[in-house]
Amino acid sequence: MTVRRCIPWPDRRLRSPAEDVAEITDEVRAVWADLIDTMEAMPGVGMGANQIGVMQRLVVVDASTERGKALRMANPEILHASVQLRDHDEASPNLPGVSAVISRPRAVTVRYMDENGVITRKDLVGLWATSVQHQIDHINGRMYFDHLSRTKREMLLKKARKLG
Repeated sequence: MTVRRCIPWPDRRLRSPAEDVAEITDEVRAVWADLIDTMEAMPGVGMGANQIGVMQRLVVVDASTERGKALRMANPEILHASVQLRDHDEASPNLPGVSAVISRPRAVTVRYMDENGVITRKDLVGLWATSVQHQIDHINGRMYFDHLSRTKREMLLKKARKLG
């Protein structure tokens, strides 16, 4: 479909929870297609709809090495998260040029509505799990740096402002 512009931090939409999706429509499928194209152009391993200014609970995640295996999720929610954590250097195209190592559960069970409108449960591990948690944060109005201490968060945002 289309590579879309990622809205820049501190746009208020990045701090606003997105709206639930009632059903899978052609418009929803078009947003997913744009999210995948935008994610691939970065390149990245996931994207939430509010990152491109669409305030719906839609995300895509593709942590496969060969690509083209994107999970399309509407209204995703974490049902279970492992106690074991995994560190990963996270970033966002909405705040380019900076990143931070974030510790998140290594594995999660997520429930979502798939591209056919079917409520689905899926276990995700490693980068797949990290990415889906990152994307759910986005559609909940949170950024990855919200997981940092206040001092580290302020340092990251100061660095981003200098780059901008």
